[in-house]
Amino acid sequence: MTKKEMLIAEIGQIPEPLLEEVLDYVRFLKNKISRETLELTIASESSLKKDWLRPEEDEAWKGL
Repeated sequence: MTKKEMLIAEIGQIPEPLLEEVLDYVRFLKNKISRETLELTIASESSLKKDWLRPEEDEAWKGL
């Protein structure tokens, strides 16, 4: 049984009133992943920008 299947089985046993909390937590985790990905992208940009802004890069991409 996969972790996803185990999770679905567990959720199936949760009383209806608690499902809203489970849903909120799942959404929280999804948002957390999105935020972390965005933060990593922003952090990478400043370090990669040094290479992107070189004249050699402009010349290499001129024809595209």
